[in-house]
Amino acid sequence: MTDAAAPAQSAFILETFPVGPLQCNCTILGDPATHEAIVIDPGEDIARIHRRLTSLGLKLTQILITHAHIDHIGGALRLKRLTGAPILLNQDDLPLLKMMEMQAGWLGVPTPEVAPPDASLDAGLTVGLPAFPAQVLHTPGHTQGSVCLHFAPLNLLVAGDTLFSGSIGRTDLPGGDGHQILTSIHSQLLVLPEETRVLCGHGPATTIGAEKERNPWLQKGLRSGIWGIDV
Repeated sequence: MTDAAAPAQSAFILETFPVGPLQCNCTILGDPATHEAIVIDPGEDIARIHRRLTSLGLKLTQILITHAHIDHIGGALRLKRLTGAPILLNQDDLPLLKMMEMQAGWLGVPTPEVAPPDASLDAGLTVGLPAFPAQVLHTPGHTQGSVCLHFAPLNLLVAGDTLFSGSIGRTDLPGGDGHQILTSIHSQLLVLPEETRVLCGHGPATTIGAEKERNPWLQKGLRSGIWGIDV
């Protein structure tokens, strides 16, 4: 169903639901006027995602991947084959694609087939739908190619595994860097309007304001001013 909690300035379809064993949040954003849609982080349950697109009468135009961990990208190539939509992933995560067998081994699951993306989600790139565009924010730290997608017309941020409600992405896997993720969050995300709604890669949604006020991982830097953010 259409997300009733999202801004209502224009009619749009926004659905987020967990997929796969790690319950990655997959998001469908659709424009009823053009019948076009994007899917973000189709890590698993591709048949379910495809059925939902079909039931909504939407044509998939882009598959956007916030980072190349298996739970976020594992089903992308299957979805591309079903729909013809291109896959976009930041090029700095290409080394993680080559580690897919290792990633599958961590979880004890079959190795999904993956392929290089059709284009890179580079910083500043505009993606999404014509009526609901998003700017790519490069936020390395969880992985080197981690990105967030800022849909300014919707006052919405899709944060992948960079920022969670009350937490941040883990940094102990290949490509992770604890100082880097905090720098990314403070310089790229906390400068957004406080009312910006945040769809996280796992778990519940939050807002930028709530995380500035209550996220314990961010408080030390905010209080001391070491991140150079005016709060």
